Amino acid sequence: MSDKVLIIGAGPAGLEAARTVADLGYTAVLVEKRDRVGGTPDESQYAKLTHHFRDSEEAIGELAAAALDSGQVELLASSQVVKLDGEPGRFTAVVQNGDGRKNVEAGAVILATGFQHFDPGRETQYYNYYTFPDVITIADLEGMLKAHNVVRPSNGQPPERVCFVQCVGSRDRQIGNEFCSKVCCGIASKQAIEVRQLLPDSRVMIFYIDMRMYGYWENDLYWPAQEKYNVNYVKGLISEVLPKGDRLLVRGEDTTMGRPMEVEMDLVVLSVGMEPSKGTRLMADVLGLEQNKYGYVAAGGPTAIDPVATSRPGIFVVGAASGPADLDDTFATAGLAAARAVATVRRAGQ
Repeated sequence: MSDKVLIIGAGPAGLEAARTVADLGYTAVLVEKRDRVGGTPDESQYAKLTHHFRDSEEAIGELAAAALDSGQVELLASSQVVKLDGEPGRFTAVVQNGDGRKNVEAGAVILATGFQHFDPGRETQYYNYYTFPDVITIADLEGMLKAHNVVRPSNGQPPERVCFVQCVGSRDRQIGNEFCSKVCCGIASKQAIEVRQLLPDSRVMIFYIDMRMYGYWENDLYWPAQEKYNVNYVKGLISEVLPKGDRLLVRGEDTTMGRPMEVEMDLVVLSVGMEPSKGTRLMADVLGLEQNKYGYVAAGGPTAIDPVATSRPGIFVVGAASGPADLDDTFATAGLAAARAVATVRRAGQ
């Protein structure tokens, strides 16, 4: 029997799960494939977190310290689980790193491998992302915002006109991503505010199918973007992005007015959605977990109502490893999974 909880992935979900396991008096073994913790917010150089506008590096640093300074979290960085045998209370994981392999005994497992950003050039070369340097993604823009240097990649100059194109790689039956990625509308609104703060003379537009603001995001992001920062929201469908002189011609349809639309922009930002990360797909196979049609880990368990249960007893899934999730969702599921994992360990030891 083992009273340890194995956590795979040291992003926000994994760190929060590890912190909670430690707070409950148990030991967590945190396995991370990168050489550092922080997950996507760290790897993609997020500037500020949606929707609280917390500095990302500062917030993730606090989260990491709360987990790793507890004395009850063992971090195995630059490591990967390559095999898992056993049952609740008696799992044995084979963990591989540059020095070889080691066995880790655990009573329960939490999968926190997160998501990856949709690649807009992957299949249909969305909006000439790989052709025109001034067509970027929200992930690219985050790096600029973090550096406080929003410029056109083509010439290094601050853009006068910036637009966001929503639902790139989400709600798209043609490529198979039929789901809403949940956070893109909020992130675009957050970034639009930040662009206007950095470049107060710029004009910023958001082209959307429909705006999906969850919970408090309506008042925290959507209305302030319009009323305080003069961001222009246009309900429309963008069909293509073309060169026009030293600018980009954004062509589509204004669906409110029911007429064609063309606008010239300096910087086009694609609000790319979420997809299951390579790590999520790989770990699902290694752990023998059922996946849904989109490649995320199928959550629900035997009862079909448990948001952190998986198809294999004793293994729990958190955050965006089971589907699009914001940070509030991530922390909520991480805490629940940690409690369930500890309960599993306790029951196995009785």
